Amino acid sequence: MRYSPTAAKARRGRTDLKRVRATTDAAIKAGAARDADVAPLLDDEWFAKAQAVQPVSKVAISIRVDRDVLKFFRRIGTGYQTRMNAVLRAFMDRAKAESRDAR
Repeated sequence: MRYSPTAAKARRGRTDLKRVRATTDAAIKAGAARDADVAPLLDDEWFAKAQAVQPVSKVAISIRVDRDVLKFFRRIGTGYQTRMNAVLRAFMDRAKAESRDAR
């Protein structure tokens, strides 16, 4: 269902649990098929292709970086250390690829 912004605000926090419980799997699938923005349904085929990925453990270190570099990454917001790690990883991956290509 679609609601105007005013109606949506008035309904906020008022989930129609009877309607939710009465919704069938077929109705959910049909609604998902009509919505271009919906994520794909996770069926047996999806689970058969899925791979479990273990997160790489991090190592706490102390590193000195230029003040403006740190300020730049912090300004981007929460997760700045993760982004710094991603930049370092991209550099590492590129260097590894270039050394393989040089052989």
